[in-house]
Amino acid sequence: MTELQTPNAILFLDFDGTITRRDAVDVILEAYADPEWLRFESEWREGRLGSRDCLRAQMGLVRASRGQLDTLLDEIEIDEGLIPLLEMCAAHNIPAHIISDGFDYCIRRILSRAKRVGILLRGSRVCASRLEARGQLWRTEFPFFQQTCGHGCATCKPAVMRLLNPTNAPALFVGDGLSDRYAVASADLVFAKNGLATYCNENEIEHTLFRDLNDVAAHLDRWLISRTFLKDEVEQRASA
Repeated sequence: MTELQTPNAILFLDFDGTITRRDAVDVILEAYADPEWLRFESEWREGRLGSRDCLRAQMGLVRASRGQLDTLLDEIEIDEGLIPLLEMCAAHNIPAHIISDGFDYCIRRILSRAKRVGILLRGSRVCASRLEARGQLWRTEFPFFQQTCGHGCATCKPAVMRLLNPTNAPALFVGDGLSDRYAVASADLVFAKNGLATYCNENEIEHTLFRDLNDVAAHLDRWLISRTFLKDEVEQRASA
C-alpha cells in the first residue's frame, strides 16, 4: 500500500442495535423461538457460554419460514445517521466495515432497503455469522474465527479488526452491546452506548457516549479537523 492509499483511519461498525434500532436476532427469537432461548441468553450474559454456542443453540430453537423472517426484518429501522456517517467517511478516506456477531442474512436483508447505503459500502467488508434457511429450520456457521477466538465469540472482532487493518491505521469502533466488549481493546477511539457504555464505565475504558450515528459523524468530523490541525502544526515546525 502506498502512502497515498493509506487511510486516515478505519471505521468498524457493529450492526444490531448500532446500525439498526433493534437487535434483529432478538426480534427473531422473541417471535419464533422456543422460550428455552432465554436460558441460553442468561448463560451468555453471565459469562458461562460464548456467543457462538449461544447463538447456535438459540437459532436451533427457531421454527419459521424465510418469508416470516423477512417480514420481521423489513420492520427493523436503520439509524438515520448511517448515511451521513458513511458519506463523511467516504469524503475523508476512511474505510468502513461491518463486524457483527449477528447474521449476514439479516444484515443483507435490512440494508437492501437503503440503496444509498449499498453504494457507500461498496468495497467494504461485512464480517458476520452465517444463516441459511432449511425449510422451517435455520443453519448457522461462524467463519470469523472460531479456531482462534479464546472467548468463544460468534465473530472474533479483534481478529477481524487486525485482518482489515494491515497498515495499522487508527481504528475506530462503534458498538452498543456486550458482544462488542472485546473489540474495544483493539480500538484507538471507541464510541459506545447501552450495554457497551456500561461495560466501558465499569472497566474505566475511555469512550465517547453516543445516542445515534449522527453523534458519531459529528464527533469524527471534529476529530479529523483536530488531527489535520496538529499535522499541519508539526509540518510547519519541521520546515521552520
